[in-house]
Amino acid sequence: MRRKNKDSDELTQESLLVDYFEKHPRQDIPHPKVVDWATAEYQKRTGKVFRDPDRGIRKLYQRGLLIKVGKGVYRYEPSAVKRRMLDDFSPDVKKKIFERDGYRCVVCGRGNAEGFEIHADHIKPRDLGGASVLENGQTLCSEHNFLKKNYRQTGFGKKLFVNLYESAKAKKDKRMLNFCSEILQIFEKYHMDDYIVWKR
Repeated sequence: MRRKNKDSDELTQESLLVDYFEKHPRQDIPHPKVVDWATAEYQKRTGKVFRDPDRGIRKLYQRGLLIKVGKGVYRYEPSAVKRRMLDDFSPDVKKKIFERDGYRCVVCGRGNAEGFEIHADHIKPRDLGGASVLENGQTLCSEHNFLKKNYRQTGFGKKLFVNLYESAKAKKDKRMLNFCSEILQIFEKYHMDDYIVWKR
């Protein structure tokens, strides 16, 4: 989460605030305590004045990185931040994904201009631990978003036929062995779910 200034190797003001809260997890910290530390630390490290640390803290809160537990009191709760990262894309992140991809599906190039609905899709799905961050997002049209979600079900299908094949092998059921073998060869031909291995 640490960010560098694009034009130099200096830590950004936001990074100092994030560092402070990450080093003090699950603590209710009064706003002035953070401001005093960040102002002094930024001055010490850069020789510059920290401009508006209050705004920086509010921004972290608005982005869901801090919990406001009372007036001017904030807490960094790592588990809550992790859960939030697994939630859906924020409107701001979704907009950045669409802008980066030119408001077009990264698969077929179609978008709103051609009358196609677009979606911000998680490259690594949320249920597999994919975070709702810009780097894990891509623009897909409705059709390709639907296809991507359904392709994941092929893994279940291949596992089913591998299990049937193993069962038929144990029972010496040649008819079922041939049936499963033909289907599993189609999976191999099209390199579908190659990570699922079956032994002939």
